[in-house]
Amino acid sequence: MSLLSSLATSASALAAERLRMDVTAENLANAQTTRGADGGPYRRKSVVLQESGGGFGQALAGAMGRPSGRAAGVEVAAIVEDASPPRMAYDPGHPDADERGYVQMPNVEPVGEMVDLITQQRAYEANVTAMQTAKQMFSKTLELIR
Repeated sequence: MSLLSSLATSASALAAERLRMDVTAENLANAQTTRGADGGPYRRKSVVLQESGGGFGQALAGAMGRPSGRAAGVEVAAIVEDASPPRMAYDPGHPDADERGYVQMPNVEPVGEMVDLITQQRAYEANVTAMQTAKQMFSKTLELIR
């Protein structure tokens, strides 16, 4: 694996984790939104990631000296809405309450979203560290060549 392919792999992961953090922040910001553009409560979103490049076989071929094509990494396949039903909360004074006093609340669990956000932040930091390590290894290699 060359320096540039390792940097490209980490860069794709950084972009994916950044998007995951943005979507999680959107979920947290709309955790109390009872009326969206479609008239219903906000629906939790999540990011679906997929492998880019040729996968393990292509990486193995590249490590064995065969041409490996484009660098492997991760890419965003889609941003999907959670299909679970909205939570029902009893609040008869709410403007969106039904005739029984129940309000359809978003299917967002703030504690779970915060855990996801911490996990995404740690993954982002790990990829920054991997990029810095690859850069340091390349610098040391250049020093040895001189």
